[in-house]
Amino acid sequence: MRARSVQPAMSFEYFMWIFTRGSGIALILLALIGISGAFLMGARTQMDLATVMRWTFFPNPNHVVNSNIPDVAIGWATAFWQIMQILIIILATTHGYNGLRVVIEDFMGDSYLRPMLRGLIFLFWLFSLIVAIYVILSS
Repeated sequence: MRARSVQPAMSFEYFMWIFTRGSGIALILLALIGISGAFLMGARTQMDLATVMRWTFFPNPNHVVNSNIPDVAIGWATAFWQIMQILIIILATTHGYNGLRVVIEDFMGDSYLRPMLRGLIFLFWLFSLIVAIYVILSS
């Protein structure tokens, strides 16, 4: 019987394991804040369910333009909602790409391609974040 090797306490894998758990909880909390904000601003009577769900996970004023809510830009297009969008995007993108990294590394095993694939995933992650934050700040 061989002893199992123990990873160092502050390794990248440990940090990403903690991050995945924390980001999952944070995404649920951000979704609850988003849906609560939508309901407080009139979503119960002025939006259909699909619009409320879009607003919950990506609170963008363009999602509610076609609803019956008056003065969309005043209540919805604020710095608070832009910060909410950026937090949701950063957490969800990092959470998802970390999951993709873990799945790919599980199927690859130890290979010389692992650093190259990690770099490729990092570039896709960075590109996704830049495009998403640009869309948020320009809308």
